Amino acid sequence: MAAGRILIVGAGPVGLVLAYRLGAAGIAVTLVEALPDLAEDLRASTFHPPTMEMLDEIGIAQRMIETGIVAATFQYRDRRDGSIVGEFDYGMLRDDTRFPFRVQCEQFKVARYIHDRLQTLPNVTVRFSTRATSVRQDADGVVLSVETPAGPEELTGRYLVGADGANSAVRAAVGIEMEGFTWPERFLVLSTPFDFATAIERLAPVTYYADPDEWCFCLRVPGLWRVMFPVKTETTEDTLASSELAQQLLQGFFARTTPYDVQHRTLYRVHQRIAPDYRRGRVLLAGDAAHLNNPLGGMGLNSGIHDAANLADTLIEVWRGADDALLDRYTRQRRPVAVNHVDAQSKRNKAFLEERDPAVRRQRLDEFRRIAEDPKAAYLYVRQTAMIDTLRQAATLT
Repeated sequence: MAAGRILIVGAGPVGLVLAYRLGAAGIAVTLVEALPDLAEDLRASTFHPPTMEMLDEIGIAQRMIETGIVAATFQYRDRRDGSIVGEFDYGMLRDDTRFPFRVQCEQFKVARYIHDRLQTLPNVTVRFSTRATSVRQDADGVVLSVETPAGPEELTGRYLVGADGANSAVRAAVGIEMEGFTWPERFLVLSTPFDFATAIERLAPVTYYADPDEWCFCLRVPGLWRVMFPVKTETTEDTLASSELAQQLLQGFFARTTPYDVQHRTLYRVHQRIAPDYRRGRVLLAGDAAHLNNPLGGMGLNSGIHDAANLADTLIEVWRGADDALLDRYTRQRRPVAVNHVDAQSKRNKAFLEERDPAVRRQRLDEFRRIAEDPKAAYLYVRQTAMIDTLRQAATLT
């Protein structure tokens, strides 16, 4: 079995980052994507400081800053009265990172930027309209069966990485079952060019609104504000797609005399699921193929890119002669991050925003006020939410 390259399934940011880092190290890579081109949907858009450092190594950080929104602060507000519960400044991290801010830049743009950089690496091949169908492996390598416009084909490699998202064909092919649950409600994201910052005093570019009846989350991307609302399980598909619901939600968030121009809407089925192992022989998982969480905190895509950086470094070591048992370190380092931080923190974020018990709600709001007012506590909180701590902790695991 020929094994002169590494195969990657999924040309989202995770697969693209992995392909670039491997290719830059001199390893031959074939990256396959089922779609005919890079996806252009409005999904994730948050990039935390350590992720920006990783993307700077690829050479795209400055381009993201120039075409995105630099968010220097983020806020928690009480939707009942609009008051600021706590405002946090990423500038506190100036001694921890070269990027003491988060960047709001649409995922599809970032994927394009990385893909452009891949064109400089002749040892990396990207194939679109190539859908993974099955996997087999032996002691020497992996065979990936794919369906292409020209018919079925088999690709061979030394290792295979599934970075193909929540419905990963690679994960299914090797029989890894995700553990966890799916939230009963769905999240609806509405994007409008109306500039809420001109109407809501001191609104930060990333703001979370706590409300026991209808919490929401708003963030600014170039030319648009995206506002996310939970929608009830019983809401019909017709209602979810209706302009009436969109107007009702946005007018409820901020009432104005004219209807909102809703340019995009995205509906999420929200999961909290993690694979029990990120490796099955010569097959590995990264990003949403390995772990899923709700989007509050912007940690899913970021942790996926962190997976890609970790896995690339590990694969490079193995490629250069280390025992492939070293690949188990990848799961040991990255899975605890998904369990103990990404999954746990995203659950806590949701619980805080939707808390219904008046006493508990008051206690949690007061706790955030205390953290925001204490410089040391605020610094530690910002460092944690920026995902700097998770990388430092993972690096200590062997």
